[in-house]
Amino acid sequence: MSDPMPEEDISRFYITIPQDRIGALIGPDGSVKNRLEREAGVEIDIDSNTGDVIVRSTSETEDPFLVIKARDFVTAVGRGFNPQVAFTLLQDDTYLEIINLKLAVGDNPRKLNRIRGRIIGRGGRTRKVIEETTGTRVTIYGKTVGIIGTYERLKVAREALYLLIDGAKHGTVYRFLEEEARILKMRAKSIWKKPPEELQ
Repeated sequence: MSDPMPEEDISRFYITIPQDRIGALIGPDGSVKNRLEREAGVEIDIDSNTGDVIVRSTSETEDPFLVIKARDFVTAVGRGFNPQVAFTLLQDDTYLEIINLKLAVGDNPRKLNRIRGRIIGRGGRTRKVIEETTGTRVTIYGKTVGIIGTYERLKVAREALYLLIDGAKHGTVYRFLEEEARILKMRAKSIWKKPPEELQ
């Protein structure tokens, strides 16, 4: 275990989240905030009036990377993820990506609503298919789409989402996901079959 960070190495991040997500970040009786501070070894300052959040390391922080992970947690909750899902971001191999739909389709409300509808699908089917075939979690909040997952799985989900944004038919996207899911499964099997010395 590494030594705690010296005070002069303290780092911090500033994030602004929508005010309607502040309650989710704090949690009942501060439970979410307290758990994040405890598990990541950071301090969180939240301004409930502005949505401004400061994530900072402390003299007790043992892993500087967890400060970045805590920042991503705050961002994820701010973009609509359930905190219980966002806590998976504290794992080494789990990442967050945010797609800004405005950059893809502009600021036209009708276009944004159409793209959001394509991603969600009838009765939420399309989002569910993406999540189930890739093993990721996807949320649509405002003008953004968020993805949480391991690196390889996140890449597949992202590509499927961009296919939808670019106008690909849902059937085409589903076939793409099925093929990529098959490849991911084969890769996972090949890793498990390798002798321990080949995995080092």
